[in-house]
Amino acid sequence: MMNKAIELSKENMCNNNGGPFGAIIAKDNKIIGKGWNCVTGSNDPTAHAEVQAIRDACKNINTFDLSGCEIYTSCEPCPMCLSAIYWARLNKIYYANTSQDAADINFDDSFIYSEIKKSKNQRQIPLQQLMQKEALTVFKLWQKKEDKILY
Repeated sequence: MMNKAIELSKENMCNNNGGPFGAIIAKDNKIIGKGWNCVTGSNDPTAHAEVQAIRDACKNINTFDLSGCEIYTSCEPCPMCLSAIYWARLNKIYYANTSQDAADINFDDSFIYSEIKKSKNQRQIPLQQLMQKEALTVFKLWQKKEDKILY
C-alpha cells in the first residue's frame, strides 16, 4: 500500500499535477481510495493527497464514515489533512516522509502549528465574530430536527 502511495506521489508530481504527495485508503487490505496532491493543477489549496484520497474512498463506498479503514500517505499529514483524517474516522495512519522532510523541501507546516496554539486575538489572520444570535437559531433548529443524520 505504501509503495502505491509513493508511486502516486511521483507519477503526479512528474505530470505537474501538484506537489510530491500521494495517499491510499484501504479497507480489509483492499484499496478503496486514491489521492495525490492536486493543489496547483486544480487551483485548490485543499486538494492535498490525503483529502483527495478521503473524497475518493467516501465516493467509492458511499459513506462519510471511514471507520475500519487505514490511510497510507507518502508524508506525515499536515494539520488540515490530519483534521480530515480524524473527521473521516480512519483507524490508522501510515506515513513515509516526516513533516521535517517536507519542511526541508519548502512544505513547512510549522507556522500553522504555531498559529493554532495562539489565542484567537494573537493569530496572524484576524477572527471577528458576527451575528451569533442569528446563527444560533439554525443550530436550535438542528437540535430539533428529527430526520437529521448525525456525523
